[in-house]
Amino acid sequence: MLADISARFRLEIEKGLSRESNAAATVKMLPTHVYSTPDGSEKGEFLALDLGGSKFKVLQVKVSENGKRSVQMESDTFPIPEEIINGKGSELFDHVAESLKSFLQKHNINQKRKPLGFTFSFPCAQSKIDEGVLLSWSKTFKARGVQGTNVVQSLRKAINKVGGVDVDVLAMVNDTVGAMMTCGYDDHNCEVGVIIGTGTNACYMEELRHIDLVEGDEGRMCINTEWGAFGDDGVLDDFITNFDREIDAASVNPGKQLFEKMISGMYMGELVRLILLKMAKKGLLFNGQVTDDLRTKGKFQTNYICLIEQSKDGLENTSNILKQLGLHPSDDDCIAVQHVCTIVSFRSANLVAAALAAILTRIRENRKLKTLKTTVGVDGTVYRTHPQYPKRLHKVVRHLVPDCHVRFVLSESGSAKGAAMVTAVAQRLASQRQEIDETLATFALNFTQLQEVKEKMRIELERGLRKESHATASVKMLPTYVYRTPNGTAILDLKLYVVTPQREESSLPWISELFDHIVQCISDFLDYMGIKNTRLPLGFTFSFPCSQSGIDQGSLVCWTKGFKATDCEGSDVVDMLREAIKRRNEFDLDIVAIVNDTVGTMMTCAYEDPKCQIGLIAGTGSNVCYMEEMKNIEFVDGEEEQMCINTEWGGFGQNDNIEDIRTRYDREVDEGSLNVGKQRFEKMTSGMYLGEIVRQILLDLTKKGLLFRGRITERLKTKGIFETKFLSQIESDRLALLQVRCILQQLGLDSTCDDSIIVKEVCGAVSRRAAQLCGAGMAAVVDKIRENRGLDHLEITVGVDGTLYKLHPHFSAVLKDTVEQLAPKCKVDFILSEDGSGKGAALITAVARQHHREKQDAH
Repeated sequence: MLADISARFRLEIEKGLSRESNAAATVKMLPTHVYSTPDGSEKGEFLALDLGGSKFKVLQVKVSENGKRSVQMESDTFPIPEEIINGKGSELFDHVAESLKSFLQKHNINQKRKPLGFTFSFPCAQSKIDEGVLLSWSKTFKARGVQGTNVVQSLRKAINKVGGVDVDVLAMVNDTVGAMMTCGYDDHNCEVGVIIGTGTNACYMEELRHIDLVEGDEGRMCINTEWGAFGDDGVLDDFITNFDREIDAASVNPGKQLFEKMISGMYMGELVRLILLKMAKKGLLFNGQVTDDLRTKGKFQTNYICLIEQSKDGLENTSNILKQLGLHPSDDDCIAVQHVCTIVSFRSANLVAAALAAILTRIRENRKLKTLKTTVGVDGTVYRTHPQYPKRLHKVVRHLVPDCHVRFVLSESGSAKGAAMVTAVAQRLASQRQEIDETLATFALNFTQLQEVKEKMRIELERGLRKESHATASVKMLPTYVYRTPNGTAILDLKLYVVTPQREESSLPWISELFDHIVQCISDFLDYMGIKNTRLPLGFTFSFPCSQSGIDQGSLVCWTKGFKATDCEGSDVVDMLREAIKRRNEFDLDIVAIVNDTVGTMMTCAYEDPKCQIGLIAGTGSNVCYMEEMKNIEFVDGEEEQMCINTEWGGFGQNDNIEDIRTRYDREVDEGSLNVGKQRFEKMTSGMYLGEIVRQILLDLTKKGLLFRGRITERLKTKGIFETKFLSQIESDRLALLQVRCILQQLGLDSTCDDSIIVKEVCGAVSRRAAQLCGAGMAAVVDKIRENRGLDHLEITVGVDGTLYKLHPHFSAVLKDTVEQLAPKCKVDFILSEDGSGKGAALITAVARQHHREKQDAH
């Protein structure tokens, strides 16, 4: 039966969370706009008000004073006269404000503006944390003119009216949320709050993606279930007894809060009285004697049940209580009454356990866990004072959800401390948010900044093409001696191409070893294909800056991407490959072309799309090539109209012209690299460095105590540990936070939900800037091509390769948007190179041979 009730409650949860069914749902699942539980770093002085019963409390809460993780409290309790509870709403709030003022005066609390948290233990609709519209009064409150109004506004108005009170009402919370937050300060696993007292309710941290009533799908928010109304639509009718119906009919709100009426301290004593009255009338108790007190509603109080069920003095207490009611009980009567009390209180614990089991199962499934370890913060007089209640509740919960390891913690200081905690957390988050925003703001590039990058890139492109400035230009603009793209008629017999490995660190320190290794790989391939005795044309993709004086000649300008093989820079890599082939003396190859991977990508895509005249690599490295007019390439002579230029734009910024947009994290990454001061643009845009930039930011935020509770692990201090592939995974889909936590666990970081959101934001800021910078550079290239050709409007295709472009979920879209914004006169299409740069090398080999034959035929 309890499992059945639990299943019904789960359906109610889903109804309450859904926008379509919320209006008809009895369990309202109210968003509280509390996004985070305490992490222990909260500090400061706070005021709290706790309004929810016939008395209310004012507190001063000092959190983590004198550098110690502690909470100190001073509080006063103020009665609320009956006439105010039932009078005008404005008078109620005036009374609260006056009591607050007298508290401040009595305790001589200085008048420096104090943040205040307001516990208001009634159902409210909240659209933000410092706003709450009362849906309905419960318990005995009936103050007029409050229902449907914003109670925080009413409180602020009353505080202003009373004067002399300088406070800032930052948060309004339900008592259930207060209990969860109070316990959450001492136990970070506490993500559920339950009240079992005069009333009953529960709250828990729900995934934002499931809460239709609020925007956003990242992170969590505390939901105030208002579970007391469960069953108001008849869903519990088969469990409701005639005694429950009698209590409901006599209540101030018939037909409402039926679950609460079966559970809470406000009704438990009355349930026992009705059962005893019926049994006495039937002659089953007290020899049929019925007194006026037994007939009078409210005469049998819930605290009597607590006294009656005490294991040691229970029967004596029972006898005394019954005598107070004018009865003359026998020993058997006392045992029977004790049994009735046990049945009523145990049913209450069972019902709470069933609903709580539904919440715990939901949390476990939300997080895709086999077992859930969590803590439930509990408050309320029934739970506190009943001798057997906690033990029974815990036992039944564990029986219903064996896959949840649940710790129950009593909220020692009540929900008012929780209001102060919510306020402290809100203040901490606001302060952290400001610091994080300031950090990430350095990565946010506006239109003007991107336009400047485009213009500076354009200047460097021009400088690289001119004879007098070519040597000092940061963008080298290297000629490739590829004069045209494939026209579809190039004859492809068997071509062989070699692609250099793209490892983060070359494990071969000597250049002879590197080329011997390449030749070994060629030998193995020729053996496998059975073509070792055939002299084949070979295209060599070499993805590093080379100065070429012909299509089959290329001197390495500098290593990039972590390669550092010695005795190679300044040497012709084609000659070195030829010498390595000779050393092996097993086969002969005709090396027709040396090709940069960017050029290979352009050629591969151009074979499919004749408009493709640009190649882009956005992967481990970052680079672009494009078809330039020969007349603009001042340091190369030739009869051809165009030549493909390998820009080597990764070096952009080497002359300090983008220092204004480089952050201190970029400088730290640069200083830790093999080629300090070089390839600055590449270090801001390529896959080899983005993960390291993210790691540097995370390290800094952790040092400032903004992440991982300030705990820095050895792994987080390890260079290269945060791989760029993590950025793609982290930013990939709606389940990203689970992915983030999993990745962070691999790094030995115990992350909270808030940490995961921040890590995702950091990754997003770094990858977005990379895509925007690539877009600004691309805009400079396409506008140059358009102006070269004297066109008002250019339509052109870019062939793209590289893991960053292929795998990152947003990189390509941001890149395209940026090009569109910065080059509005160009329609630029991007196509992905499916076969990589190797096929391009083969195509260039074919085109080069065809071009050579055509020239011979012309002569």
